[in-house]
Amino acid sequence: MDQPVNEHQPYKATWRKPAGVLLILAYIIFWVIIVVGQRHWIGELPILVQAVIYLIAGIVWLIPLKPLMIWMETGRFTVPKGE
Repeated sequence: MDQPVNEHQPYKATWRKPAGVLLILAYIIFWVIIVVGQRHWIGELPILVQAVIYLIAGIVWLIPLKPLMIWMETGRFTVPKGE
């Protein structure tokens, strides 16, 4: 269940979210450059092997985003204890 909004505490804007979005965009561009840079040797493989490689590449890039998303919300790279 969602936490109730504290009406007495004003929202405090933070620089972490815009910085995190820029980092995510930079990371996506970096990842695309890495994967596309491998297209020559991947293109020589059988189509099913290519599909598996691109499927794995399409999932693996998400792994480093979890700590970044946690940092954007909490200011820490790990989940605080008790949550």
